[in-house]
Amino acid sequence: MSPTVNRQFKLAQRPVGMVKRSDFEFVEAPVRDPEEGEILVKILYLSLDPAMRGWMNEGKSYIPPVGLGEVMRAGAAGIVVASKHPSFAVGDHVVGALGVQEYAISNGKGLVKVDPKVAPLPVYLGTLGMPGMTAYFGILDVGKLKDGETVVVSGAAGAVGQVVGQIAKIKGCHVVGIAGGADKCRYITDELGFDAAIDYKAEDVKEGLKRHCPKGIDVYFDNVGGDILDAALSRLAMHARIVICGAISQYNNTEPVKGPSNYLSLLVNRASMTGMVVFD
Repeated sequence: MSPTVNRQFKLAQRPVGMVKRSDFEFVEAPVRDPEEGEILVKILYLSLDPAMRGWMNEGKSYIPPVGLGEVMRAGAAGIVVASKHPSFAVGDHVVGALGVQEYAISNGKGLVKVDPKVAPLPVYLGTLGMPGMTAYFGILDVGKLKDGETVVVSGAAGAVGQVVGQIAKIKGCHVVGIAGGADKCRYITDELGFDAAIDYKAEDVKEGLKRHCPKGIDVYFDNVGGDILDAALSRLAMHARIVICGAISQYNNTEPVKGPSNYLSLLVNRASMTGMVVFD
């Protein structure tokens, strides 16, 4: 029996500061049949990523903002339940930006077929999806990681940060993670194999970096921005590389985003700071 009702969350207004329930509208809409060249996907898993906060804002960015009244953009994994597309069959599993809804009509652009026998579907939204690809290309291609270097990653317990740290460990690096709370810090050291963790909620980050990175930081992978970025800038090694992946500490600001105050450390240490977007 074909589905008849689609439940969706749409962006009702631009959030100011922290996101509120009133920023979204929950709607029920009829499910239409796919036309030629289209498929109907039943969404099974959603990926709620920090990047979604930026997609709600107006202004220039690496991707157009979600329009008011549009289904909230989100990565998702699902199964094809109807198809009039030559490249997709009923029963195929796919991942892509299908949105916060139960069903999605797609022309197939941007969708990737995946095999749940190889890995569980949620893994294709994490380690084998956008977060994992961000970590892999960010630390290796943008960060130009070399064996045995000292690596620091903020947001270390998050989907991107934890993969960055594990890749760096495979490369024989000394890896320090910055995370918030004792549980997250235990997780990245005891389960993920980081060499050390700094709890930014309980200790001074600059002092922690001084203790765990006595020769300085060769690669800093930044997911946080703000004061933690400034702390990392104060501890750079010569020819260090900083990868700017995100700035989650700034996403809910009502004032302009805070820039680094220690940026002259880039000059002194002949270091570089490079932004990266996995969609490139």
